[in-house]
Amino acid sequence: MSPNHVNPLQWHQAIGVARQSCARFFRDGGSPADAVHAFGLRADERMAHDWSKAVEAIATTLCAAPAKHAA
Repeated sequence: MSPNHVNPLQWHQAIGVARQSCARFFRDGGSPADAVHAFGLRADERMAHDWSKAVEAIATTLCAAPAKHAA
């Protein structure tokens, strides 16, 4: 499910990167929570056990606008 504020092409690419990242964690015996933590996110109860929720959360993070830092 694509967010409305994101370019569809960007969302498609972010989903691909997120799936590839999660596949590597899965292959190495990791959990969805491990994959989410690698992207600096906190895994809630839904995400901790569901790969599709982890992929969506990672893709959303990849599509987020960069945070502005104070000088």
